[in-house]
Amino acid sequence: MAFRMAPFGILVAEQSKSTFLELQRKKAHRYVIFKIDEKNKEVIVEKTGAQGESYDDFTAAIPENDCRYAVYDYDFVTEDNCRKSKIFFIAWAPSTSRIRAKMLYATSKDRFRHELDGIHYEIQATDPTEMDLEVLRDRAN
Repeated sequence: MAFRMAPFGILVAEQSKSTFLELQRKKAHRYVIFKIDEKNKEVIVEKTGAQGESYDDFTAAIPENDCRYAVYDYDFVTEDNCRKSKIFFIAWAPSTSRIRAKMLYATSKDRFRHELDGIHYEIQATDPTEMDLEVLRDRAN
């Protein structure tokens, strides 16, 4: 008996796109965490972080044992003392999450990522150390 997987037709909710634009253009959020609503087959906003929130607040908001997509607006100062900002897309798929969730997030990532125009860097993380603040610093500089 052969096993065949049906392709997933995950949509991107309009709220997800508009919330990303608020982060990108208006700096209204420090981060946005997205999840796939399996029932409605769409990517929705799960949580947003205010501008004053830290990177620790962001990582604490991501579930330890379930997959998520996230964008983080990383502000930093260059060696030339210039203030800069880079937007990171993080695909979080911990090894402890369900296999179905990992497959769903993996197969939907490119479609969702394509909807978010203006991402500077992408990180695939299966362990918290793979998305440590040092990783962002190294990539941004």
